[in-house]
Amino acid sequence: MSQFARAPLTAILGPTNTGKTHLAVERMAAHSSGMIGFPLRLLAREVYDRMVKLKGANQVALITGEEKILPRDARWFLCTAESMPMERDFAFVALDEAQLGADPERGHVFTDRMLHARGREETMILGSEALAPMVRALLPKAEIIGRPRFSTLSYAGPTKLSRLPPRSAIVAFSAEQVYAVAEMLRRMRGGAAVVMGALSPRTRNAQVAMYQAGEVDYLVATDAIGMGLNMDVTHVAFAGLSKFDGRRRRRLTPAEMAQIAGRAGRHQRDGSFGSITLEGELAAEFRPEEIEAIEEHRFAPLDHLYWREGDPDFRSTEALIRSLERRPTSLGLRAAPEAIDLAVLKRLAEDPEIAARAKGEERVRRLWAACGLPDFRKTGPEHHARLVGRIYLHLSEGEGRIPQGWYASQVAALDNVQGDIDTLADRIAGVRTWAYIAHRADWLADPATMAERTREVEEKLSDALHERLTQRFVDRRTSVLLRDIGRKGAGEFPVIVDEQGEVTVGSFPIGRMEGFSFEVDPTAKHADRKMLLATAERRLGGEFEKRASALAADTDDHFSLRTEPGQAVAILWRGHEVARLGPGKNLLSPRLLIDRRLDRLSERGRSTVSSRLDVWLRHQVERWLAPLRAAGAAAQDPTCPPAIRSILAMLVDEGGIVAREAVAKPLAALERDQRRLITRLKVRIGALDLFLPDILKPEPRRWRTALRTACSGGSMPLLPPESAVVLPTPNEAERKLLGRLGYRALGPQMVRVDLVERLAKRAFEARAGKAETYVDQALTVSLGLQPQTVAKLMRDLGFRPTAPKPGEQEGWVWRGHARRRPEPQADPSHAFAALAGLRRG
Repeated sequence: MSQFARAPLTAILGPTNTGKTHLAVERMAAHSSGMIGFPLRLLAREVYDRMVKLKGANQVALITGEEKILPRDARWFLCTAESMPMERDFAFVALDEAQLGADPERGHVFTDRMLHARGREETMILGSEALAPMVRALLPKAEIIGRPRFSTLSYAGPTKLSRLPPRSAIVAFSAEQVYAVAEMLRRMRGGAAVVMGALSPRTRNAQVAMYQAGEVDYLVATDAIGMGLNMDVTHVAFAGLSKFDGRRRRRLTPAEMAQIAGRAGRHQRDGSFGSITLEGELAAEFRPEEIEAIEEHRFAPLDHLYWREGDPDFRSTEALIRSLERRPTSLGLRAAPEAIDLAVLKRLAEDPEIAARAKGEERVRRLWAACGLPDFRKTGPEHHARLVGRIYLHLSEGEGRIPQGWYASQVAALDNVQGDIDTLADRIAGVRTWAYIAHRADWLADPATMAERTREVEEKLSDALHERLTQRFVDRRTSVLLRDIGRKGAGEFPVIVDEQGEVTVGSFPIGRMEGFSFEVDPTAKHADRKMLLATAERRLGGEFEKRASALAADTDDHFSLRTEPGQAVAILWRGHEVARLGPGKNLLSPRLLIDRRLDRLSERGRSTVSSRLDVWLRHQVERWLAPLRAAGAAAQDPTCPPAIRSILAMLVDEGGIVAREAVAKPLAALERDQRRLITRLKVRIGALDLFLPDILKPEPRRWRTALRTACSGGSMPLLPPESAVVLPTPNEAERKLLGRLGYRALGPQMVRVDLVERLAKRAFEARAGKAETYVDQALTVSLGLQPQTVAKLMRDLGFRPTAPKPGEQEGWVWRGHARRRPEPQADPSHAFAALAGLRRG
């Protein structure tokens, strides 16, 4: 390219974020044609996409080892350094990250391009300031232009992974460490995107797009991000400061640290760097002189670049190897360490069959081209040489083409999206091998078809790998909620509560609304429960108010009273508890205790709910316990005679059933018309009990028991079956309960009081001569009453057994009631108890 010797040659040198690459792209776009060589195919692809938008797809080419987009009229080429078509004529040529000439593995390629790649109108060498001495030594006519960094890069110190600021990139130096950090971030912060050099462009772009879109706030990457990949990174955290360079594990140089740290802060926005502390590990520590060098962008100048013969001797394999091992003569150049292509060539040269075929310049060139197949799977020279050898044997026989069937079978074996991350990544590396081969125009009979086939397989595997990475390292729900919690006001994502009560933020379920209760999604990890509850606390206020309004407007049939044994008495709305009943001013006016889950309501909302529940409760008490309420009202009526008021007060206090002997004195003092006043209130004055027959029915009995339970502040007892009129006598506590429910203890059995009165009526009718027998045998048999029960009943009624006359089944004689037991004292806690003493007073 000596004809380009007079074209301007400029070295644009400076730290990261100085706009060097951007300048080169602008300069190339201003020329009629151009080419830029990049260190990574990912970066080449990124700039290719930008140029396509500027110039159109038919004008821009992309050439990397395993990807070639080469329109017929292409004028602008974006390439990896190894794939730059050096034989073509371009108006503009640039080489990015030229300081990689000092890299032991690939440095000789960058040195060769720096020395020989030229544009006929303009050439640019882009790199770090450390490259300046080598530019002066090797390219004395080049103009060196320094560029300052657009933003400040400062050291932020070590930090725990859990306290890492959002929009951070964590750099690790092995796939295992990348996975470990990403896994921890998933647990702590909702996840991370993953970027590694081994990823295909499609997978890498999908991961970066997820990060750039804010779906995750963290990026975990290898040091590949140091090579100019542009992302919105505010802070770079080093998970370590040493790496294995292919030969040994060594500490990063300050220049390498700066190359990576420089990804933080773009354009005018400042960035920071530091280290992270991983679980059970000490944080990597920067030395003071390293921090100063990174912040001030001052690094030791390069004193050498690696070199290898760029135009080797192809007359024989021996001549080729000698020329590739030739030592440089220019000051500042060093012989490159043996690269894998040369190592493979040496191994194949020792194979008799290959050595026999590699005769003549054309065959040797073909062998060297085959040795240039990259070891994408990192299998090492020995294993890789076997694959290259097989390919060369195909290329050196017959028509000099790889058999289409064999090639297709190798690709088909990789067309499988099953497996874990490492398996898919290995298959992608394998596909890259065959994609590289497909882009060698003279290696296959139909390279275009095979290139399309490998592209399809790589895209399929890439999509599957992106999905696996996202599944493993991103908890989208946690990520969304963390961002939502960080927003002020209503939040970024809509909250939706569907008809079944499922609550979603954005498109991710966080739990379920059951009435006024929010239940966390049962699939959520234990560590996420607090965050889900916090989200519900912030975002469901409107839903609670909406439900309060719905409750207030609902019909009575959607409310019910919970009276399950062992539980407190509660009011349910559509099956969900909204309030409990507690002790109130009297039995029929319990206190409403609004459920704590309604505390999220506004004062107005709580008042609305309370008022609606109070109305419903009063209606139900009126519906099921109307006789008891009427008796209670009469007991408080000052126009009612005191004796009646005292009887009714005790009756109401006992829930509508009171033993006659408990009210014997005031009852005896009543005149006939006063008794009628009581019976008009539907009170039955029985031989043994005073009771309200209507409240013995199942639903009134349930309500009466519930209100008595609420007054005591206890739990609902187990009620007897609705149809049970005779029960075995239980223990003392249960006997007392059944007594309140309307059963009278009669020896071994308890009998409901209305049946007791029916039996009593027969006995008194017989005494008055209106019935032949004192005991209705048919009734006692149908009820299953035992003889002891009947005997106890008759004695309580005032009858005594007599010896039966011949032919008679029974003998009873009226002897009057036994001496009354002392009158029980009214419970002073009852509101009506004071009225019981009015008559006595």
